[in-house]
Amino acid sequence: MTGERCVVAKFGGTSLSDEAMFRKVKKIAEEDPSRRYFVPSAPGKRFPGDAKVTDLLIRLYEANRNGKETEAVLSGIFSRFDGIRTSLGLKEKVDLEGEFDLIRSRLAESPSRDYVLSRGEYLNGLLLSAYLDIPFIDAAEVIFFDGNGELEPELTNRVLSRRLARQPYAVIPGFYGSRPDGSLQIFSRGGSDITGSLVARAAGADLYENWTDVSGFLAADPRVVDRPRFIRTITYKELRELSYMGASVLHEDAIFPVKLSNIPIRIRNTNIPEDEGTTILPSRQTDGETLVGIAGRDDLSVIHIEKDRMDAIVGYAANILNILASLGISFHHTPAGIDSLDIILSDAELAGREDDVLRAIEEGACPDHIRIEKDLALFAAVGGKLSEDPAFASAVFKALSDEKIPVRIHCSSYRGMNLIVGVSKQDLPRAIRAVYGVFA
Repeated sequence: MTGERCVVAKFGGTSLSDEAMFRKVKKIAEEDPSRRYFVPSAPGKRFPGDAKVTDLLIRLYEANRNGKETEAVLSGIFSRFDGIRTSLGLKEKVDLEGEFDLIRSRLAESPSRDYVLSRGEYLNGLLLSAYLDIPFIDAAEVIFFDGNGELEPELTNRVLSRRLARQPYAVIPGFYGSRPDGSLQIFSRGGSDITGSLVARAAGADLYENWTDVSGFLAADPRVVDRPRFIRTITYKELRELSYMGASVLHEDAIFPVKLSNIPIRIRNTNIPEDEGTTILPSRQTDGETLVGIAGRDDLSVIHIEKDRMDAIVGYAANILNILASLGISFHHTPAGIDSLDIILSDAELAGREDDVLRAIEEGACPDHIRIEKDLALFAAVGGKLSEDPAFASAVFKALSDEKIPVRIHCSSYRGMNLIVGVSKQDLPRAIRAVYGVFA
């Protein structure tokens, strides 16, 4: 870069859902010339009940994979993009017909799911590039994954940095990159946030703006807590804790690239651009505040294992985790007692595999007792100064006791910034309201 201020702006699916939203994005882009790089998502919902383009692409892929007719779905996707193109006067600038002919030819070759799903961001990137009249950089040329589908962050940073040094303004579509063999690889849903973070790091940006349909983070889910406090500043670590528990304004992995360069992230609202938004920083002043936010998830189960003298068996817990790994199952938390171990994992990991999991652990670890308990929910009370407040945990558990909510599990790390509590799924909303009420 030239030393001038540089801002990377990522726009989510709702921010680029139709031509009216494109016009808002262009106004935002033109208001600040330091906004140099733009990372678009695929078009999102235009109204309640509408379909996201990525969901339409999933439907297209499944139909093609199962040998079903695809033209109706493909035509519907084309009409979404063509409606934007026509309304913005880009008919002569963007050859959508040629792009969709290419997709049709690829469908005849049974393309990968990643290729099909990546086309939403790719096509929206072409439209945004033409509308802003700045160059387009295909993410497949600058975002790299290894043969196992894992992101290659340093290779990506080297190549992308060199490319951006020659390109002072550009549109780089989010959500995908390429493998060594040239095939396309996508991030998990919401992964355009990660692309934006990678671009911000490579550009040496002063700020990474993430434009969406909300003005930032709230201290609790407004569907659960009435009028929760707005969070103006939050640290990378605090955000990651809340994101893991379901505060989904930003993809939790988007933090890592910018964290390496201490680049702040600001969440902004495309519909209310004058709002200040939430700024995510390496560190911050807490002004005596203990609780930053509280978030929860109710899609968990626990494998409860008992074994006499478990503490004396070297590698016992590691053996069980290796058994789960061999089944392709990851875990979230492992609270333990002297003769017991609880392994918390998502319901999706266990779905339809309960008997296989129990059998594998019984054969490989010979526990005295083992059972799976479902309908577990966890919530995390998060705050950078939490470990310095000796009364915090007692206040949390008193709030739950006052509401007669049983605690099934609790854990936190040494000098950590969160307290994680497990309750029954049906008790989660009451638990969040009770604890938030103490610190509001």
